[in-house]
Amino acid sequence: MKRAHAVHFLAVVTDDWLGIRASLTMKENIYSTGEKLQKFSPSFPIQAYRLLNAYNFKMKVVIKDEDLNIIHEEEFESDSYGTFQLKIPINSRKIDPNKKIHIVEAYETGKIQGLDMLIGTYIPLNLQGPKKFIICDFDKTLVDTKYSTPEEIYYSLTSPLNTFPTLDESIDILKGYLSEGFHPFILSASPHFYENAIRDWLYANDIYTAGIFLKDYRRVFSMLDSDLSPKDLKVQGIYKLGHLLDIMYMTGVPEELVLMGDNFESDPIIYLTFYELFYGDKEPRQIWQNLKSSESFKLNHKQNSLVLNKIFQLSDIIKRSGKKPSIKIFIRKKAKETTLKLPPEMTFKTDVVTLYETKNKQVVSVD
Repeated sequence: MKRAHAVHFLAVVTDDWLGIRASLTMKENIYSTGEKLQKFSPSFPIQAYRLLNAYNFKMKVVIKDEDLNIIHEEEFESDSYGTFQLKIPINSRKIDPNKKIHIVEAYETGKIQGLDMLIGTYIPLNLQGPKKFIICDFDKTLVDTKYSTPEEIYYSLTSPLNTFPTLDESIDILKGYLSEGFHPFILSASPHFYENAIRDWLYANDIYTAGIFLKDYRRVFSMLDSDLSPKDLKVQGIYKLGHLLDIMYMTGVPEELVLMGDNFESDPIIYLTFYELFYGDKEPRQIWQNLKSSESFKLNHKQNSLVLNKIFQLSDIIKRSGKKPSIKIFIRKKAKETTLKLPPEMTFKTDVVTLYETKNKQVVSVD
């Protein structure tokens, strides 16, 4: 029997709201099929290929305090891909600010009329008070993944991520900030069905509670939606900038922010543009006009309006918060370069960027 299953569920509590980012799909219940549980081992991406299917869902969110009393419950409807991005205000009309949010229960209510199917019970991340975030790219920043040839793509789909070279210097930087109380968010250009494989890799490297943001490939191949399209299989700028803006929308502006990426593709442009949104003297529309001329941002009309709208939203969030975070940017070198990979027509303040080298200690050959 198939039932609703959470591909991804992230809940965070800030001073002003409960933010939830979730993605659901239909999945066979192994307990109803009599399938035996297997010994734990790192998963690999192709095991989750069924997540390419898309469904509509209705989800009831039940919020409880430390005594398991219900503080608030509300029902929401997903988009056509089963994804939710919610902000439930903490105020007298929604969630009582005098009540401490302890757990969030999620139920699917739309598939079987009159039946609430439990998706899961989650302890939200507490991001109240001063916030410190580290947002880190995954591919070629933490792990030296390769997707250039059909053989490499096949290998990446059928192998655990720990078979790829680990970039220890990057992990040391990340863990150093985690020890100082920074909360991690992980970005990857990998498809959305890589989440379990990436989560397994993070746990194996003692990196916990990270929010993971991936590219939803169902949107790439959709004939109806155009917020991602086939060209975006190679072009990463639009999706990464969008997720950076999503994180700020969900969590609010932090006091300190660290951004980690690599000098292979669009990371320097994205991160420096993000820095300029906080500290530059240009209007959001002017920033976007300069950015979309880059090869890393080949936009259709819908993408142009969606991301421009998100940039204006962030600008409003910055103005309302009345604060600007201390921002540091770390970029992993591609080789021995001493400068960033930036288009010649783009001028950025680059003294906030630290270039660093890594050495691979584990080499994998693709046969």
